[in-house]
Amino acid sequence: MQHGEGAFVAHTGTDVYGPGKVLGVDGESRRVRFVYFVATISARDLRPASASEEVWVRAWLRERAQRYGGQW
Repeated sequence: MQHGEGAFVAHTGTDVYGPGKVLGVDGESRRVRFVYFVATISARDLRPASASEEVWVRAWLRERAQRYGGQW
């Protein structure tokens, strides 16, 4: 399954990262801004975020942009 830039995702094996948004694609690797970390993860270790996870990430990103400005 492919997860392109801007896709909302979650890790298939752990929720320690929280859900996130794909920042970049490099072959089979995805650079993801998770709510707790930014990490490079294999696409096979990601799944589409659920609706509630996507809402969580959108709210988190919005709050960070309001607090710190810029693109999150």
